[in-house]
Amino acid sequence: MTTPEAEQGGGGAGEERVTPEGDEARAEGGEDRPEGGAAHTEGEAARPEERLERAVRAAEQALIEYEIAVETFRVEIENFSRLHEQKLGPLYGRLEELDARILEARAARSGDPEDRRRAEEARARLAPIPGVEELLHGWMDDSGLFPEAVAMLTDQAVRPPQRVRPSEEARKLYRELARKAHPDLAQEEKERERREEFITRVNAAYARGDEAELRELAEEWAKGPELKRGPSRAEELYARLEWLAQRKELLALLAKELEESAIGHMLQLAPDDPDGLLDEIGQQLLTQVTERERELAALLAEG
Repeated sequence: MTTPEAEQGGGGAGEERVTPEGDEARAEGGEDRPEGGAAHTEGEAARPEERLERAVRAAEQALIEYEIAVETFRVEIENFSRLHEQKLGPLYGRLEELDARILEARAARSGDPEDRRRAEEARARLAPIPGVEELLHGWMDDSGLFPEAVAMLTDQAVRPPQRVRPSEEARKLYRELARKAHPDLAQEEKERERREEFITRVNAAYARGDEAELRELAEEWAKGPELKRGPSRAEELYARLEWLAQRKELLALLAKELEESAIGHMLQLAPDDPDGLLDEIGQQLLTQVTERERELAALLAEG
């Protein structure tokens, strides 16, 4: 797992990258030679619009690469979050229930108003809330725990939770499609809409890890119309560069939010073995559950 900044390489949307063609031209002793190998004469110097066009193309590719990195990281976090809730959610719930019962047992023994207040607050935190099935991501609904959660708490065999982890081939197909069909490459509104609709389907297939559908989408795009870029005026190119830079800033904020989220921090602790991290946390929670159960049993016995 790599963060968006690391995967994208940190190139800004407004920076002009060195292209392979430019490297080759410079290696031959000239800069930006036209076809045929002849260097620009003084009267044939590249127009400002041509230089801007090269800058825009470089900025577009930099932005697309960054968007790919951010989307890949978002999918990883979303999948890890789902798995985290499915595997550990019941244990967190059991701990909260035991804590509330321990506080209630202490309050019953002491009769202290402060103990009663703490017990009531702990119990109130366990009260059902609207939309709980959406918040708890599939391990519980308003009817109670799902069988997998009950099995986990009673040490029965647990069916592995449903997970989505795109294969390397799916990741490759997704990147290729995003680079070819990205809406930011459109110069006309109609073409942008067509690309946005197509990329929405690509993103959905990638989120499901559906390699076969990604292949079908690649074939569909290959058969579709190719957009021919027309010449742009200098002021339009400047505006384009400004928009690309602003878009990169927004993506950087999103990437930062993902990286600084609780799940993002957790995922970065074990990027190569997230399942192992969940197993380790699960064992710690089981130990805490056992300790709370013993404490509660002792309090009830004394009462």
